[in-house]
Amino acid sequence: MGREVRRVPADWKHPRDERTGHYKPLYLGERYVTSAAEFMEKANADGLQAAIDWCGQAPDKNDFMPNWPENERTHYMMYEDTSEGTPISPIFATPEELARWLTDTKASAFGGQAATYEGWLRVAQGGWAPSAVFTPETGLMSGVDAL
Repeated sequence: MGREVRRVPADWKHPRDERTGHYKPLYLGERYVTSAAEFMEKANADGLQAAIDWCGQAPDKNDFMPNWPENERTHYMMYEDTSEGTPISPIFATPEELARWLTDTKASAFGGQAATYEGWLRVAQGGWAPSAVFTPETGLMSGVDAL
């Protein structure tokens, strides 16, 4: 759990909860197919109630981001994935633009901690960082800068 870059279409609008206006947490779209297949496998093998007991409920496609074709994923957006995933940035055309915005706005890398441009750029180019890392030398620091 931490921060992850997600590739999205240029016109992606992350959905908001109609009641609160907050972003609706969404799992990665690729996970829907796997989650649904696992649920169905359990239901077919052991029955529907066993699958519900095991999973809690059947996967709901509305809880997942769309699974766009790779060629439509042209832009970058930073997400927190402590929950299923909500955006912490707008959409950018390049990892460098995303990292600059995250640095300039002092976006949260962990709690109230911001991160360096270099740290954000590593995540924007590579995909993911844990929330925090503790070492005896540095103490508790954001995973973005610890990597």
